[in-house]
Amino acid sequence: MVVANGFVVSAFALAASALIFGVSIPRSAVPGIALAVLVTSTSCTGLGLATAAVALRVRETAVLSNVIFGILLLFCGVNIPLSRLPSWMAATSGYLPLTHGIAAARKMAAGQPLGAMGGLLGSELLVGAIYLAAGMLLLVIFEAESRRRATLERF
Repeated sequence: MVVANGFVVSAFALAASALIFGVSIPRSAVPGIALAVLVTSTSCTGLGLATAAVALRVRETAVLSNVIFGILLLFCGVNIPLSRLPSWMAATSGYLPLTHGIAAARKMAAGQPLGAMGGLLGSELLVGAIYLAAGMLLLVIFEAESRRRATLERF
């Protein structure tokens, strides 16, 4: 359900933004962009699970979420093109969700075919799978520790 919610919210925001700002997206690009949004929503859900696992051990979960959100906005090419970022930031962006999905969606909106986006979308799925695996591992570790200590808190 989280992936579906992310997809619907992102698709709505994209459609509303395109109308408000007068962005023209070719109809032929819409299915590919929808796929990129779905893949990116899936990838971000992996990061969300890892963040939620860490949130079981920290008190300020809102701060943690806001810091991660800020990092994604700064590093992933959301507002600033990757080509304009310092080299260390651009290099780091490849390890974060959103980066490859945004690049694929932008290229499809510019007229490139979906078939040429396989590498970018595959990379986005791989990044999401790594975060998902990390989140699952953290949950297993924290569950075992909680059972051993007979508490959910570490404070």
